[in-house]
Amino acid sequence: MIVGVPTEVKTREYRVGMIPAGVRTLTGHGHKVRVQSGAGLGSGITDESFRAAGAELVAGPDEVWRRAEMIFKVKEPLPEEYGRMREGQILYTYLHLAAASELAHELVRRGVTGVAYETIELEDGRLPLLQPMSAVAGRMSIQVAATYLEKERGGKGILLGGVPGTRRGRVAIIGGGIVGQNAARMAIGLGALVNILDINLDTLAYVDDIYQGRVNTLYSDPVSIEESVSRADVVIGAVLVPGAKAPRLVTEAMIKRMEAGSVIVDVAVDQGGCIETCHPTTHDDPTFNVHGVVHYCVANMPGAVAHTSTFALNNATLAYGVKIADLGISRAAKESAPIARGINTWQGRVTHKAVAAAVGLDFVPFSG
Repeated sequence: MIVGVPTEVKTREYRVGMIPAGVRTLTGHGHKVRVQSGAGLGSGITDESFRAAGAELVAGPDEVWRRAEMIFKVKEPLPEEYGRMREGQILYTYLHLAAASELAHELVRRGVTGVAYETIELEDGRLPLLQPMSAVAGRMSIQVAATYLEKERGGKGILLGGVPGTRRGRVAIIGGGIVGQNAARMAIGLGALVNILDINLDTLAYVDDIYQGRVNTLYSDPVSIEESVSRADVVIGAVLVPGAKAPRLVTEAMIKRMEAGSVIVDVAVDQGGCIETCHPTTHDDPTFNVHGVVHYCVANMPGAVAHTSTFALNNATLAYGVKIADLGISRAAKESAPIARGINTWQGRVTHKAVAAAVGLDFVPFSG
């Protein structure tokens, strides 16, 4: 199979869909890998590193997409890339189609097989390809929040960990999954007071056991969310429903009750966001203000720490990608239930139920 690795085009997206080790693995299996020149520079990977691993370097994106049977990416295609996609091509990347109806319709119209990292799901419900970036985003969320709490950035001028004789910052984390747990780890490390809310009692018990009382665990219901949000200096949105839009759990009315200069970081924004006042932003213009509250809603947060993110992501995506390249999408899906769950579009159909419901298209189970 011919595998293509284009340069990402999303604003300030410095990650790349494959590292040299991935190239060597794929070429060792008899596949050809074509990498766009300069694609890895933002992650600290030179063209020579790709070439030494066995990749063919090509000058521009059109040449990468034109011959590739399978595309390894990081982020969903943007409108400028739609025309490069073609029927039967396998697109292997984060898609987040529930919040990208236009892209979903384009993939269907063009007959592209869209395999979404975020819906490759194990039998126990874990999302192995989402996990590394969720860990990065969760840890980054507290770094970002601490920065925007500074007065010159619009915040209330609070140091999250405080110092002796002053109060510590209060952090409310909505969602106790990978993002939430990693956010909690960083917030605790800084010395903040942390509430973490979730509807899964097993998750709350796990968090309580791991942190031995250093986190206040709360069952997530409208009352506990409202109370936690209204008192918080920082709110982290960390809710995920695989394949579907995130539920809007934090309302505008709750935001109005927060003190001016508080900070919101909605990590769920690439799935539509779990905070009513949020909308996607970019690294070039990351924040906006609603009711005096600073909102940070960058949809590709891990792109800012591209070296760490690229290598962590490739560690997770490569094995599934190699299986698809080796066997083809139909046989790979038959032999691997997680891959089958990752297929969102195929032969002009939407094959993921939650995605179909979100984008208003018919759901047709994958039958390849």
